[in-house]
Amino acid sequence: MSELGSGDETEFTMEDDDSLAGTLSGAEALTGVMADLEARSQRFGAALTGALRSATTGGRGLEDVLRGLGNRLSDIALAAGLRPLENMLGNAIGGLVGSVTPFADGGVVRSPSFFPMGGDMGLMGEAGAEAILPLRRGPDGALGVASAGGAAPQIVFNVTASDAASFRKSEGQISAMLARSVSRGRRGL
Repeated sequence: MSELGSGDETEFTMEDDDSLAGTLSGAEALTGVMADLEARSQRFGAALTGALRSATTGGRGLEDVLRGLGNRLSDIALAAGLRPLENMLGNAIGGLVGSVTPFADGGVVRSPSFFPMGGDMGLMGEAGAEAILPLRRGPDGALGVASAGGAAPQIVFNVTASDAASFRKSEGQISAMLARSVSRGRRGL
């Protein structure tokens, strides 16, 4: 180790920064624990003082005062002991409620997600994006995927022809394009 004034410069590394950050974090945590301990000791002192005051001024017997003090101290200890469990349950419930996404109108699941399925658990989105499509019954009673707005998809062709004869010549091409569009629609492309 070099001495000050010997011309050597002190180097600080990332490890020193991490160590300093860890020390500061530990000191902050210790400060929080000490503040909590001080608050608990003040509550204990207040409970003890109140019990002794009621014994001397209220005419209560020592046994009643000590029983009341014991109950109060038990309440303080129980509240302190259950606080971590309360925080853990609160975080778990908050995580579950915060992660619920409604899909009544459909949607896309882009990452693996579990869902209840008849007493078991289902998994969707594990191989990439998957769609959720709401089903509806049509007027004929058939169950199927409802299209947006409840209307059938439309296919539009714009044909430019100089006269009726050229339009008749393109009729075969139009029929082929229509057949390809219907085929793609059935495949979901």
